[in-house]
Amino acid sequence: MLIFVIYAFIKGNNPKRIGSMILNGVKSAKTILIVFGLIGILTALWRAGGTIPFLIYHSIRFIRPDFFVLYAFILCSMVSILTGTSFGTASTMGVVCMSIGLALGIDPFLTGGAILSGVFFGDRCSAISSSALLVSELTQTNLFINIKNMLKTTMVPLLITMIVYAVTGHINSTTVVSSESVFIYSDSFNLYWWVSIPAALVILLSLFKFKVKRTLIISIIASVFVCIYAQKISVPEIISIAIMGYEAENPTLGPIINGGGLVSMVRSASIVGISSSYFGIFRNTEILLEIKRWIRNLSLRTTSFFAIFLSSILMSAVSCNQTLATMLTFELNDDLVPDRYKLAIYLENTVIVIAPLIPWSIAGAFPLTTVGAPASSILYAVYLYILPLYGLLTERDKPNS
Repeated sequence: MLIFVIYAFIKGNNPKRIGSMILNGVKSAKTILIVFGLIGILTALWRAGGTIPFLIYHSIRFIRPDFFVLYAFILCSMVSILTGTSFGTASTMGVVCMSIGLALGIDPFLTGGAILSGVFFGDRCSAISSSALLVSELTQTNLFINIKNMLKTTMVPLLITMIVYAVTGHINSTTVVSSESVFIYSDSFNLYWWVSIPAALVILLSLFKFKVKRTLIISIIASVFVCIYAQKISVPEIISIAIMGYEAENPTLGPIINGGGLVSMVRSASIVGISSSYFGIFRNTEILLEIKRWIRNLSLRTTSFFAIFLSSILMSAVSCNQTLATMLTFELNDDLVPDRYKLAIYLENTVIVIAPLIPWSIAGAFPLTTVGAPASSILYAVYLYILPLYGLLTERDKPNS
């Protein structure tokens, strides 16, 4: 941000105008910052209220640990298709999968990579995905035709991903689920069937296309009642948990279900706030023109897809979030591909899945932080690598000179 501020100053903008650019950029991220806070509260209360322990208790008795990594990818893919949100999927099904994985003794590196792949599988091709809608609006194409094209290009990468997770997950798992590891949850929580209502509400309301903030607030309210009536937690304790996160009294459960809270979202919110602050500078300076000329020349020597692939890496690294990276990549490559539907699929197969692979980008950092996976799990997000690499092998067109 400091470098961009200096650049704007060199271009003749006074400090007041630069400050206005920064403020407008931060304002553009206001909604997502609010959502981050709500997700932090939600995941803490799901832990405290017994929602996550309930799902773990009724899952680990039936899941084969040697194929759990594959199961985590499939489950997160399905929920992300239904809800159309990577962050929402990570904070719900992703958290559940990581908790189950920890209970089964699965390496968080493996589970985190599978979750990251899964949450962006549906984020890319769901009919209610904000990123799919964004690409459709930018390219002025029909969303459902784009989804049809995406499904065609995803079959081979999907099959390869599932094979990799099935094989590597099987090799790295030697866990046997004991009865003690199952009943520790029923001994520590009151696992009535209705403690699962907050999780069910997220899926149900998402299917009815409720706004994300409203869905999260409703689930939080339900979780408060669950905490009070199922687990007998006082209101002051609930407020503390919502802010600081949940900590289990049983030290054995701590590494599995501790976490959440507003505090856990500070790092992610900081990344979004800082990266959004210079979006206004991008819009009010000519910083992208020279890059656009360079990308054009590169595409003439290689292919249009390669140029978009490379520029999406650059823009994802600079913008630190998926939405801004998508918009900037589109601006840089708008004139490279006359066929709007081809341009749409190129964007879907590059920047949409490459943004989560940038370690400091919120697209990948937020899901991994939310589920409690190490940052190195990015290396195991197989689907996010295979999809653009498959495009590099199959897409050979060049722009008109």
